[in-house]
Amino acid sequence: MKFIGNILWFILTGLWAAIIWGVLGILCCITVIGIPLGLQCFKIAGFVIWPFGREIDTDFDEHPLANIIWMILFGWELSLGILVCGILWCITIIGIPFGKQCFKLVKLCLLPFGAEVR
Repeated sequence: MKFIGNILWFILTGLWAAIIWGVLGILCCITVIGIPLGLQCFKIAGFVIWPFGREIDTDFDEHPLANIIWMILFGWELSLGILVCGILWCITIIGIPFGKQCFKLVKLCLLPFGAEVR
């Protein structure tokens, strides 16, 4: 079931989202200051491709300052956008599993520093 979910996710959402996160990561890595932000974008892009069967453990205490800066600059906007996407997916019965994956992604978009995808 995870395999089928991942294939459908990849076709409907994952490929485009991974491309967007990859481009954001490249843009952030252009400057030396933005490299840590770009690396987090690449972490999110890796999760977005195949989210079914994977979990996210966030640890805010590991990098609190970096997470606060991320939340102020990028996190709340990205999390809000993914949350709306998850709600839209959940409107239909068939889209509920995809909405759940979006809700997992909200946590990673909000606190990416110190987060572990397993």
